[in-house]
Amino acid sequence: MRQWWVMGVAIWPAAALAQTGQGAQSGQTAQGDVQVTIYNNGVSLVQDARTLTLAQGRSRQEFPDVSAQIRPETVTLSGSGVGIVEQNFDYDLLSPDKLMEKAVGRVVTIVRTNPATGAETREQARVLAANGGIVLQIGNRIEVLRDDGLPVRVVFDEVPENLRARPTLSVTVEAAQAGPVQTRLSYLTPGLGWTSDYVALFDEKAGAIDVQGWVTLTNNTGTTFARAETLLVAGNVGGAANRFAALGDEAAIEQAGTETGTRQRLGDFYLYPLAERTTLANAQQKQVSFLDVKATAARKAYEFSNGWLGGNDVPRSAATAIKFSTSRAGGLGDQLPAGTVRVYMRDARGDPQFIGENRIPHTPMGSSMSIRTGEAFDVKVKVLVAERTRLARGRWRTRMAYTLTNARDAPVTVDLAQDGLWGDVKVVDQSLSGERVSADRIEWKVPVQANGATDLTATFDTRY
Repeated sequence: MRQWWVMGVAIWPAAALAQTGQGAQSGQTAQGDVQVTIYNNGVSLVQDARTLTLAQGRSRQEFPDVSAQIRPETVTLSGSGVGIVEQNFDYDLLSPDKLMEKAVGRVVTIVRTNPATGAETREQARVLAANGGIVLQIGNRIEVLRDDGLPVRVVFDEVPENLRARPTLSVTVEAAQAGPVQTRLSYLTPGLGWTSDYVALFDEKAGAIDVQGWVTLTNNTGTTFARAETLLVAGNVGGAANRFAALGDEAAIEQAGTETGTRQRLGDFYLYPLAERTTLANAQQKQVSFLDVKATAARKAYEFSNGWLGGNDVPRSAATAIKFSTSRAGGLGDQLPAGTVRVYMRDARGDPQFIGENRIPHTPMGSSMSIRTGEAFDVKVKVLVAERTRLARGRWRTRMAYTLTNARDAPVTVDLAQDGLWGDVKVVDQSLSGERVSADRIEWKVPVQANGATDLTATFDTRY
């Protein structure tokens, strides 16, 4: 007879572990050679190679230690001369609460211990209900079993057949002949995920940046995958829930790269295999480094974008940005999966201090990057609609005035942009030559001397 402590005490169910012949508590697993492919969209592919000893014809085979969130409809089992006839996924996992639920209508033994003497008394009880509390019939009386700290335990004669200590897939297979067969169980599961993060240490004086990339792996499948060969896929795979999530990150790429690297691809996605096998423990986060580049050329810049007919009577701060390249020559030299870049600078004591962060999308090699870290304290921009004149029906001439101030003791250059130049807008006059980078945007690089100010004007002819 096995004993199962329920009231106030949790134990590992030894009898249920004996059903599978494996002990999860001792670190054993029924898994074989495991390969895990983790995508950005929260879905992962698990491939588990196990050796089965089969009888000729039909037999029932159990696969403990599959993901507790396995999608059974995606299961495939491959092996020479083996075919699947039927499969069942037993996801009702063994626990004290589940034991009581399955015991409704059955007889169990209630063991009470006298706190003063240590003497035990045993009574037979029929479980009437286990819904929000345990209701028992003991002889002619009805009793509610309470978790009041008193030494009471419930003893079960056996473990219900459909309760499992670990997530288990049961498969009925048809084997052409008896003997050991190498098989591969494959299935999709949610619960595994990965994200990338970057730590950047910027040295303004040297004009350089150190960048380290980290992958954070998470496992919430309810199952540990031991010594798994792990492959990460960067890109939005079809059906991804985050299909539009990266749209707001595109501003981090000033110019998309056109370089082809040596990293392996799968279709239009890039692969990031972990260098060594790793154990993905359930309910665990794990960080693995995948990028470590020192002293890449970088510079600090100030950016300010103004919307069409936008103006501000009170000067607004320019954005501070760190700019660098992902190119092979003079850059990071790699494709960057989407993630958050956190930027640090050393203070006067030489200690690194956090100065800001921003997200980047999936970034091809050779891209020009601009990571906005915050707003400048000393660099401000004031914009006014200085003059607006109607030239004819539907035709207007607009003169914009920009005043840039710098309270720093060193000169700066501000990348100033005017957006909203739709249609056939013409720039008819400007006090500083700018570049029309697109149909609706013009940019100027405006130098501002130390402790000084610079004025800029531009006139536009528009249809509105």
